[in-house]
Amino acid sequence: MKRTLVVTLLASTLILSGCGAVGIATGVGAVAGMTAAKEGGLKAGVNDAVIKTQINDLWFKKDVDMFRKLDITVNQGRVLLTGVVQNPEDRVEAVRLAWQPQGVKQVINEIRVGDSSSIKGFAQDEWITAQLRTRMIGNKDIQSINYSTEVVQGSVYLMGVAQNQAELDRVIRVAQKLKGVKEVISYVKLLGEPITSSGASTSAPGTYAPTQITPTDSSVTTYPVEPMPAPSAPASVESEVLPP
Repeated sequence: MKRTLVVTLLASTLILSGCGAVGIATGVGAVAGMTAAKEGGLKAGVNDAVIKTQINDLWFKKDVDMFRKLDITVNQGRVLLTGVVQNPEDRVEAVRLAWQPQGVKQVINEIRVGDSSSIKGFAQDEWITAQLRTRMIGNKDIQSINYSTEVVQGSVYLMGVAQNQAELDRVIRVAQKLKGVKEVISYVKLLGEPITSSGASTSAPGTYAPTQITPTDSSVTTYPVEPMPAPSAPASVESEVLPP
């Protein structure tokens, strides 16, 4: 039933985009192939897609305007929330709703509170995302399909499964070198490493007690970006260095 729901949603999206029958078959097949290549296989990929769809639906029904600038990444039941809301209450509600779908194991809350209306900042984040994805795909030593990336106000969030520590370090270095990146925050786990419940435990509907992870938890690794040397300037001019 879940697989049918996902395929139906994908087909509907492609139809609305003007794709014909051939395009629909190709699109669904591509998604199936990509998810099958990820750790956990096709079933895990389908379950993650269902969770993401259900959270989006909950947000949409609650308040379209409040959550229109939020993004979701789901990997093996781990949900990463990113974006900006206008007040702390919206942030709390977004996280609360993310716990509702069955199968959610963790909610990683990276939603920020503040003004997100800057077109320049949004364009910069999109540019960083595109550059990072392109360089990961072009690197033969990185299996880019196993990674998800989000960029919010210059902060790069990595999530997924690394084949080994060397590959993860390689991905982090690629991200750190991109212009405009302020920090790289990794939620990536190594292949075969179990998903552990760290951080403060909270109760949620259902028979399980999921764990919410915040950037202050020791299980999350933040990699600051070294600031570029400031150009020489007259003594009366102060150089501005972005915080790590």
